[in-house]
Amino acid sequence: MSMDGVAWRSLYNITRAKSGSQPFSRETIKRVLAFAKPHRNKLIAFVLASIAGAFLAVATPVLAGRVVNAIIAHAGVDVVVGLAALIAAVAVADAGVGLLTRWLSSVIGEGVIVDLRTRVFDHVQRMPIAFFTRTRTGALVSRLNNDVIGAQSAFAGTLSGVVSNVVSLALTLIVMLNTSWLVTVLAMVLLPIFLIPARRMGSKLADLRREAASHNAAMGTQMTERFSAPGATLVKLFGRPDEESAEFALRAGRVRDIGVRTAMLQFTFITALTLVSALALALVYGLGGWLALSGQLAAGDVVVLALLLTRLYAPLTALSSAHVEVMSALVSFERVFEILDLKPLIQEKPDAVAVPSGPVAVEFDDVRFAYPSADKVSLASLEEVATLDTRGGEEVLHGISFRVEPGQTVALVGSSGAGKSTVAQLLSRLYDVDSGAVRLGGHGRGTGLDIRDATFDSLRATLGMVTQDGHLFHESIASNLRLARPGATDEEMWDVLRRARLEAMVRSLPDGLETVVGERGYRLSGGERQRLTIARLLIAQPRVVILDEATAALDSTSEAAVQAALGEALEGRTAVVIAHRLSTIRAADVILVVEDGSIVERGTHAELLAADGRYAELYNTQFAEATAVAQEAVPEL
Repeated sequence: MSMDGVAWRSLYNITRAKSGSQPFSRETIKRVLAFAKPHRNKLIAFVLASIAGAFLAVATPVLAGRVVNAIIAHAGVDVVVGLAALIAAVAVADAGVGLLTRWLSSVIGEGVIVDLRTRVFDHVQRMPIAFFTRTRTGALVSRLNNDVIGAQSAFAGTLSGVVSNVVSLALTLIVMLNTSWLVTVLAMVLLPIFLIPARRMGSKLADLRREAASHNAAMGTQMTERFSAPGATLVKLFGRPDEESAEFALRAGRVRDIGVRTAMLQFTFITALTLVSALALALVYGLGGWLALSGQLAAGDVVVLALLLTRLYAPLTALSSAHVEVMSALVSFERVFEILDLKPLIQEKPDAVAVPSGPVAVEFDDVRFAYPSADKVSLASLEEVATLDTRGGEEVLHGISFRVEPGQTVALVGSSGAGKSTVAQLLSRLYDVDSGAVRLGGHGRGTGLDIRDATFDSLRATLGMVTQDGHLFHESIASNLRLARPGATDEEMWDVLRRARLEAMVRSLPDGLETVVGERGYRLSGGERQRLTIARLLIAQPRVVILDEATAALDSTSEAAVQAALGEALEGRTAVVIAHRLSTIRAADVILVVEDGSIVERGTHAELLAADGRYAELYNTQFAEATAVAQEAVPEL
């Protein structure tokens, strides 16, 4: 590697160093080595190839010196040509070894990236909903990208660099000292001048890089939030575009200034190192030439020393920054391990069983629940706060008990924050109860299967849920439907779209089922988006349906269409319906009134109205509001 190449690599490694120099435990090193274990054979080949490359790199200058000595000694054409052919053979071998080393480095590095990313992705998917409600998405994605790539560099670059440089340094010193210890020692005197600029300027460049990264991250966050459909709508309605633009321009300008300063520091750094290298080379030629003229050194040995000089300074410079690479990679590994060490609160038992086939009953048996505190489900670094919120653990459900027989519909009503949605989340096992049990199936109270004893796959196949926001992925209509059943045919999709009152609308689109719905489904109206989520529920064919405020955000026209689609979804299925509009649940078999985490009333619509309690109060209030709105809509004559 040339001196310029070494200088740029050293500069790059130093500026990428993470701040701080905390020690790393043996456990961290063991876990890092565990990731290397599947690539053991390739790593061994990689190290051997790096050692072979170091030997070949030193061989070329030695052979070049012998060529010069052969020419001066008039050793003959065959000797010179033979040495030249040997140099060519070494060059070919060096190129081959270089290609092999590069291939092994890429295979190992990319393999580690796949292993780490897959492990983190799979682990994050198993995290509870509480984790995602607290974590900033950008911080989590950064762990899957930046930190995983940083960890990968430990295998792809640092390992080969340390091995090859140590071998190369040792061989070079042996050959140079054997050739002329005096020239070698004097050349080493310039080494501190060579390394000091790297440390001082590298530190400044690292600080500038971290500041630029901070500004870029802030701009990225601003763009991500403002360029999404909801964010852009919010800015247009309530934002201050001029102030937003000024803030963005200020950060962009600071990044520009840092870029200019960084470019000048880099140029100064490289120029200084190149100058020192030239001075060292001048010393070798001057002192070596004088020794050659005085008969104390062969002319070819001067060439050997000059060529080996870069082989001496290059590994020394690279090794001086190796600890920076190691520390940086270990920091990245620890940040990845930090995610992997978060234990999912919701886990499938080793002896879990499938939910029994056939119609399914739903039972809540004296359920008590408190949302977990942040320290159980999150990390301060993922929330981008100094310390985690310690609040949590306050009970929100107090002894909830009810049973829904197969094919029946139970409706939960009550004030906002009473605990209705929490009941739905516990039934779908987005959270686990603290005490009591949620059961599926059975022919009487206490006879069903505790959902904590059920397999995840059977729960997903048994339960289907439609929420208020009707979330869709930025994919085609077909892809969003096949999320519930990957093997669904086009005919099956058209059937559920018909039953969800969406067939005509989708057929009118130019791309039909392949129409992309946009981020979160924003290319569709609210009613269309909600009916598509119902179609997704229908194609999944669950035996238990959970509707959590499925029509709360819709106008009357959209609500009527969605209610018709819901009728299809609920037919013949056990249903738990959470509704704000009481007019939508009058036909429920049982209505439960939930207040402050407890069931305060239960019965049919008629029974609860006759009881003249909390349900009657809620119903009369909504009826009065609806009447007032209707009267206001009638024009005066």
